[in-house]
Amino acid sequence: MATGATTIIVKKIKKGHGGHHGGAWKVAYADFVTAMMAFFLLLWLLNATTQEQRSGISDYFAPASVSRSTSGSGGLMGGLTITLDGPARGKGAPIGMPSSSPPEVEKSDADEESDDKVDRGTKDEHADDADGEGKVKDSKAKDGDSGTGEDSSEAFLRQLEDRKFRKAETAIKKRIEAIPGLSALGNNLVFDHTEHGLRIQLIDSQRKSMFSKGSSVPYQHTRQILEVVGQAITKLPNKIFISGHTDSIPYARGASYSNWELSSDRANASRRALVRYGVNKSRITHVTGKAETEPLLSKDPTNARNRRISITLVREARIPPKAATRKKVTKVKKAKKVEKPKRVEKAPPPPPIIKGSKFKPVIKEKPKSR
Repeated sequence: MATGATTIIVKKIKKGHGGHHGGAWKVAYADFVTAMMAFFLLLWLLNATTQEQRSGISDYFAPASVSRSTSGSGGLMGGLTITLDGPARGKGAPIGMPSSSPPEVEKSDADEESDDKVDRGTKDEHADDADGEGKVKDSKAKDGDSGTGEDSSEAFLRQLEDRKFRKAETAIKKRIEAIPGLSALGNNLVFDHTEHGLRIQLIDSQRKSMFSKGSSVPYQHTRQILEVVGQAITKLPNKIFISGHTDSIPYARGASYSNWELSSDRANASRRALVRYGVNKSRITHVTGKAETEPLLSKDPTNARNRRISITLVREARIPPKAATRKKVTKVKKAKKVEKPKRVEKAPPPPPIIKGSKFKPVIKEKPKSR
């Protein structure tokens, strides 16, 4: 190895570029130019297209997976709950707090017109009377309701029952008119709408009877009428009362069978017929015989029309008690005090005159009042 060799050190000197910071500015400039080009392109599209074309372009570029609801959920309920207390929809409200007010729904022209009609209707219902006293016209007052919720519901139930009763009555009449043998018995079937319910009466006449004379065996036309009545009322839920009535003609003296037994047996025969024709026997709660105690023609108790069978469909809705009429309280006038007559003092009797005396009694007279 040679001694005294020298080593050569080479140093590289980096020269500055006068403030140059690399090529990052080119990227920023390119982004700026691209953005400006896109902006001018957007302005040109807005000017060169129609509204329908613009909506079509926006629908084309709109992503299908993004929910269009602003509630934060794209589900069926849209972020809402079916209960009153749900997530808050107001801005800045904490999660879980209920919204202070329900969202306003935009109303269409048709909805606004319907609201105006409703407002007009309510104004007409609460219009003042002609007298100017400001009394509210209420249809419930005509029905005798006191205005409470319970009475109004009972009145509504009574109206429904009356409607069912009228429907059953119409069905029975039409069915009887359709049967040739029963069309002539329209006068023997009477319907009454009473406070207790619908009363259907099978009434005898001078020419036509419902039962054999003095017997509880019904005729064939009576069975047919009971069949029509049973089929018409079999679907109604009302309880049934059956009562038998007779005329005032008594049995022969000494007979053990009277009008009481006859009316009871006829009522029971009617009950068995109704059960046979489809009426549930649990609905029949009262079967009574009243003999001649409740005649249909009170002035003619022996008339044949007093012999009848009454079938009553008892009303389920209770009847509101009638408002007690207030009697006018007449004030008793106080009797005037009778002044007692003042006691008049009698003047003392004059002294007796003695014969032969020269002195005469002097009577002082009271001064007259002016």
